[in-house]
Formats: sequence, C-alpha cells, structure tokens
Amino acid sequence: MAGLSEKTDKMEIIQSLNPDDAFRVLLALLHESPDLEEKVYQIASQILCDVDSDEIADDVYNALDSLDIDDLYQRSGKTRYGYSEPSEEAWEMQEEALEPFIDEMIKYRERGMPVIAKRYCVGIIKGLQIFKKESASEILDWAEDAPGDNIEKVYDEWKKGRPSEEDLTDVLEIINGSGAADEP
Repeated sequence: MAGLSEKTDKMEIIQSLNPDDAFRVLLALLHESPDLEEKVYQIASQILCDVDSDEIADDVYNALDSLDIDDLYQRSGKTRYGYSEPSEEAWEMQEEALEPFIDEMIKYRERGMPVIAKRYCVGIIKGLQIFKKESASEILDWAEDAPGDNIEKVYDEWKKGRPSEEDLTDVLEIINGSGAADEP
C-alpha cells in the first residue's frame, strides 16, 4: 500500500484509527461483505448494553466534583454585559457537566433500548445523590439545590420514553432513597 512501510505492524495501524476513520473502515467492510451485518449488529448490541449504573454514578460524581471553583469565579461577577451571579454560574456549570450523560441516556431511549436508558437514568441520579451528600466541592456551596433540581430534570427527561409503571416506581424509589443499590 502506498505510504506504508513494510515493517509497519497491521494492528498498530488499525489501533491508530480515529473514530471517523474506523467508522469508514467498518462501512467499507459491510459494503464488501454484507453477510457481516448480523455479526456487527451483535457486537454493537453487546457493547451498547454493557452499561453499569454504578460506573455511570461514579463518572457523574467525578464530573461534578472536578468542577473548578476558579472557573466559577472567572465566569461570574462583572462582565461587559452586566453582572453574572456566582450561584447562577454554579448551576450552569453543573448542568453543563451533566449534559453528556443526559444526551447518552436520550440516545438509548431513542434507540429503543429502555432497559439501558433506565440504567443510565439511575446512574445519573445516583451520581447526583452522591455528589450532594459527599462532595466538599465549593461549587456545591454556591448551588446546593442544583443536584436535587437536576435529579428531577433527569427523571422527567427519562420519562419521555414512556417507561412502565414498574420502572417508574423503581426509579422513584431510588430518588426517594429507598431503592435497591443494584438497579438494572
């Protein structure tokens, strides 16, 4: 192949692909070998279903707990457009940190994977609960009600997928602190 050394390891090349290039390779493979579609679907489904609500909770907690108070101070105060309240900025920073998790939950809902969307929802809620209870973050001092408000927002967004009454009850129990630690 043009541009490649004979000594180049094939796996090194494959592992060095960025996500866009890897996707192009996958599409080319599927175009050349349509019989691979079922196998690719099975592998993709396994990867997408490998969601652990406790891992998500840890990720949410870490994303929120790592918010920098100096960033808050830099974003708030007097600006060329007026004054920005530190408490408002603290709320916004927490919402921004949660956005990728909520987006991922929505993707699962839109993929027609309600069990995984529920796991994501539970993970986000647990992460917010841990953050509110255990974090010493100064960001939380500026917006102590934000985690509770965000729990409500996550729950409301998840409900748009029309979960079963049983799933609604399960998640509400977690929100209210009486849910099992090992939710699906």
